[in-house]
Amino acid sequence: MPFAPVLHSEWLKIRTLRSLVAGLGALVLVTAAFSALAGLDNAADADFDPLFSAFFGVSFGQIAAITFGAQAVSSEFQGGALRVSLSSVPHRGRWFAAKATAIGVPVLAVGLLTGCVSLAVGKAVLGDRASAISWAEGLRGVVGCGIYLALMALFAAGLAALLRSGVATLSILIPFLLIVSFVVGDVSGSAADFLPDKAGQVALHETWGGALGPWTGLAVTAVWAGAALLAGAWSVRRRDA
Repeated sequence: MPFAPVLHSEWLKIRTLRSLVAGLGALVLVTAAFSALAGLDNAADADFDPLFSAFFGVSFGQIAAITFGAQAVSSEFQGGALRVSLSSVPHRGRWFAAKATAIGVPVLAVGLLTGCVSLAVGKAVLGDRASAISWAEGLRGVVGCGIYLALMALFAAGLAALLRSGVATLSILIPFLLIVSFVVGDVSGSAADFLPDKAGQVALHETWGGALGPWTGLAVTAVWAGAALLAGAWSVRRRDA
């Protein structure tokens, strides 16, 4: 079967699951809300990064992105859904590629929208202090936000295919993102710079002091996502449906 019909089929599955559609909506709302709170909190701080303040909510909104990716894949392992999918598309690699594309593209689109909304909200809350954000920095932040969220959703999708469980995937990723990321905090110049979230979020900062820049950081996150997808594809191809 050609790739386009398989992709269309996988997109229809995602569209018909209300929890997944709601998750994309939550991605925008949660990110914007936390960005607004961060802007209010930092408005009187003499030393802060105005660009990251506008995109601070991504640290929390990404939970919706990884949940979307994990649930979109893990739903296939419930009630024999994967057997039905593979009976229609016997080529497992093509099916998994279509599934990953059906996850990554909408998250990228919603991620770009999220970046625009967060930047607008952040600038509104920061007021005059947002003047430090240049047009180029704002554009980098919006594009980086979209790419980063899409990569994290794909990272979760790959792990879900490997573990065959959305619960297990989220049980690993959510504590990692909410605890480990905050524990390492501003520590730079170490192996922590190469963690998937810390590397990718460099694009959301006005300045950075670690080993990675905005685009090299996103490249590192892409390597993590690619490795997870390869592991997931191996699991789909080698293990029984």
